[in-house]
Amino acid sequence: MDNDALWQRFRSRLYVAESVGVSIDLSRMSFPDSFLAEKDASIRQAIAAMDALEAGAIANPDEDRMVGHYWLRDPSKAPTPAIAREIRACLAAIKRFARDVHGARIKPPKARRFTNVLVVGIGGSALGPAFVARALGAPGRDRLRPYFFDNTDPDGIDLVLGRIGDALRETLTIVISKSGGTPETRNGMREARRAYEARTLPFGRHAVAITQAGSQLDRAAVEGEWLARFPMWDWVGGRTSEMSAVGLVPAALQGLDVDAILAGARAMDAVTREKDPGRNPAALLALAWYAAGDGRGAKDMVILPYKDRLELFSRYLQQLVMESLGKERDLDGRVVHQGIAVYGNKGSTDQHAYVQQLRDGLNNFFVTFIEVLRDRSGRSMEVEPGVTSGDYLSGFFQGTRRALWENGRESVTLTVPDTSPQTVGKLVALYERTVGLYASLVNINAYHQPGVEAGKKAAAAVLDVQKKVLALLRSRRRERLTVENVAAGAGLAGEIETVFKVLQHLAANPDHGVRRTLAPGASAFDAVYTVR
Repeated sequence: MDNDALWQRFRSRLYVAESVGVSIDLSRMSFPDSFLAEKDASIRQAIAAMDALEAGAIANPDEDRMVGHYWLRDPSKAPTPAIAREIRACLAAIKRFARDVHGARIKPPKARRFTNVLVVGIGGSALGPAFVARALGAPGRDRLRPYFFDNTDPDGIDLVLGRIGDALRETLTIVISKSGGTPETRNGMREARRAYEARTLPFGRHAVAITQAGSQLDRAAVEGEWLARFPMWDWVGGRTSEMSAVGLVPAALQGLDVDAILAGARAMDAVTREKDPGRNPAALLALAWYAAGDGRGAKDMVILPYKDRLELFSRYLQQLVMESLGKERDLDGRVVHQGIAVYGNKGSTDQHAYVQQLRDGLNNFFVTFIEVLRDRSGRSMEVEPGVTSGDYLSGFFQGTRRALWENGRESVTLTVPDTSPQTVGKLVALYERTVGLYASLVNINAYHQPGVEAGKKAAAAVLDVQKKVLALLRSRRRERLTVENVAAGAGLAGEIETVFKVLQHLAANPDHGVRRTLAPGASAFDAVYTVR
């Protein structure tokens, strides 16, 4: 394609939403000009389905619940006055609590004020808050420095506690779990409590809960006289909870402008309600995803934001997109194995990592470039005559985009003005809506996650095997037992591989007193196990 034809293609496929300062360039997507017209009726049906969802339709028939994360930034859209009042009351309580913490009216028992906030969560209860903290935070300006327990990895927990150090006495911990029974979050809470108690600090005087009313966590917070409790509602899923207390409490405590985040999301919601698909950025993105993967996720989506502050955006989108769209069956019960794999990091770092494969390797992906127009607050120095560091970053983005297109690789470019709170809110809202519209296009339920629940059940089964293994070893302390001996003695002959992995892990750690002995030259399968 010559330069003039490419320019005309760019002019015809660049959508600019002036009211929110966001543009979407589909000129480097290879679908034919007829594609948008062919899918017009389908995407209009998806937009209508989204209207019904926002009006309070049951969007998750598995659990007979609504999906109302859109109401969080505009309570007037809520289907009942009671829900609208709850949203407004929660936001007011969040702001009041943050003001009291910042003003030291709420303070720790052994320090003048809180200076850190530790968020204990998993999945959507950590990915969204961590993304926003990284995107909008500024060391030296943050009212509270953010830290995260976002896994049940003991070493990772120790690393975070090591970074906090003696400042734990001035650290506020937020525990986020809808049910209170999520193992990773429960474990993180217990590890945090032990760290406080080891310093003779009362955990409840440092703790906040974000959970459903009446949950295990809610009861623990009441009994432990925690500092505050904020609600999680059954109509807000974890991966779409950033505009609820899940995201707003940590952001407000960090000192971020939560009103601006909400305003940005609200503005994007208004634009993405547009009935004309050609003027709706979420509809255009959903159609681009459909075209790239033939409506079945045949290509991966690589997210490349050219901004350090958006480094965690790809991780946030991994859950939002993959948990929402990765489904075995469609709404009619047919096996479809839908989904879009998402990965990425940031530009221009990845030009020195996997862009080589993107250009010359397997063509099984499409890229979403995120271009941020403003380089920094204020002027930049010239790193060479007439050129700044930001000019180089823009050049690398444009050069990579061109190099990929020249080699037949597709890409979407999303351009935003800056990384302000408003823009972060717009990005979250844009992708939430895009996921919902794409799900409608491919006839799946974006708001449940049966695969996640299956993984949790499988993990529980492994821990049950471990309990039986330990019980057997302790009942036969004097014996040196092989994997086969343990499996047979514990009635686990059908789980022998799991027994092998459990014994390996137990022996590698001092917690349960399991010892592994292996004779020189013997196979790993000949190891014998005892309990001290």
